[in-house]
Amino acid sequence: MSLRLNSIAPDFTAETTKGTVRFHEWIGDNWAILFSHPKDFTPVCTTELGFMARIEPEFAKRNCKIIGLSVDPVESHLRWEKDIEETQGASVNYPMIGDPTLAIAKLYDMLPAEEPATSEGRTAATNQTVRSVFVIGPDKKIKLQLTYPMTTGRNFNEILRVLDSMQLTAAHKVATPVNWQEGEDVIIVPAVSDAEAKEKYPQGWKTLKPYLRIVSQPTI
Repeated sequence: MSLRLNSIAPDFTAETTKGTVRFHEWIGDNWAILFSHPKDFTPVCTTELGFMARIEPEFAKRNCKIIGLSVDPVESHLRWEKDIEETQGASVNYPMIGDPTLAIAKLYDMLPAEEPATSEGRTAATNQTVRSVFVIGPDKKIKLQLTYPMTTGRNFNEILRVLDSMQLTAAHKVATPVNWQEGEDVIIVPAVSDAEAKEKYPQGWKTLKPYLRIVSQPTI
C-alpha cells in the first residue's frame, strides 16, 4: 500500500519494549513520531536513538509521543538499549517496536509487500529502506514522511522545527517560510482575503506581493 501525506497512518497491534501497543489507541489525542531502523546494533541508529532519548522532553512539551521500530525482536531491542545508554548517556524510555516478521515495515511501505522471510538472517543492507520518519497528527493522518540513507544520521532538531510549524499552521491560517524558526515572522496563506486578514491581524502585515504577505507569528 502506497502512503502519501494525509493518508491515514495504518493501525496495528505490536509488541514493544514497553508492552503491547495498539497504535491508534496509543496515539490518542496526541501527535506522534514513528521512526524506523533496519537492524539492531547499528552505529548510526545507536546515536539517533540516544539523541531522541535526550530530547524526548521537547517532544512531550509539544504533546507528541515517540515510538521507534527496528526489524528485530523485542528481546534484541532490550539488549541494544543497554549499549545505547552506555555509549550515548541516555536511557531509552519510549517504546521500541519489534518487527521480526517485517509486517509493520511492509504495512508502512518501507519494504515491498512481497518481501519474503523474517528478520532472521537479514542484514541492515537488505533492510536499508527501513530508515523512515513519520509524523502523525491527532487525526491519525501522516503529516510528514522522510527516508534517510543508512550512512546519514537523521536531524531530529529539524523534525522538532517541522513539528512546531505544523502545529502552528494547523491552528492558524498561516504558512512558514524557508528556514523558519519558532518566533519568526510567517506568511498569511493566499486563501485568507485582506478583509479577513484585517480581522485576524489588526496590527497589520507587510505585503511584498499580493500572494506574499508577512505577519508576526500568532500565538498557538
